[in-house]
Amino acid sequence: MYDLHTHTILSDGALIASELVRRYSVRGGKGVVITDHADSSNIDTVIPQIVKFCHETRTAFKPIHVLPGCELTHIPLGTFSNMIARARSLGAKVIIVHGETIVEPVVKGANKEGILSGADIIAHPGLIKEEDVILAKEHNVSLEITSRHGHSYTNAYVAELAKKHGVNLVFSTDFHEPRDFVTVEMQENILRGAGLTIDEIKQVLLYTEKFFKSKLEVK
Repeated sequence: MYDLHTHTILSDGALIASELVRRYSVRGGKGVVITDHADSSNIDTVIPQIVKFCHETRTAFKPIHVLPGCELTHIPLGTFSNMIARARSLGAKVIIVHGETIVEPVVKGANKEGILSGADIIAHPGLIKEEDVILAKEHNVSLEITSRHGHSYTNAYVAELAKKHGVNLVFSTDFHEPRDFVTVEMQENILRGAGLTIDEIKQVLLYTEKFFKSKLEVK
């Protein structure tokens, strides 16, 4: 299993990074990205701490691999491009934009600006506009299917539009606490519940793995 979207106590997660990774490892996880919430108030401290952890423990948790990332969350329109560039300069290898989930008051236009500003993934994009899905295809931005309660309400809607326009889907848990862990079986069932066929499920999971490994190779 590969998880591209997780949180620790550096933002609103329940676990320190070591426990998060250890718990994933004993569950058979092969790769995890730590993507704590960030905005201009904490980005200069959060990302360097994640990068430091990943560097200092790069061989300690083998065979699982850990990558530094961040989730830009509830940031104002007009700031996405600079914040994404800033996150990358600080060492984040995976940039997630907190999408327009229907269970939080996310500013309208966050999906589109995240796509156009160079994010890697739009997390829980909610009732994303079809025109923005087309933009995601054009800019090679992935859309997330999530197991996270609340955010998962629109999985089927996101999956349908992504399939229609050939947009890459990734599966992530948006982990915050131990109850957010999922088994391989549950992962597949959530994707089935999103309306994906067996072959499409395999494609999503394979692409999630491919995405992780591509970022692992980034220096």
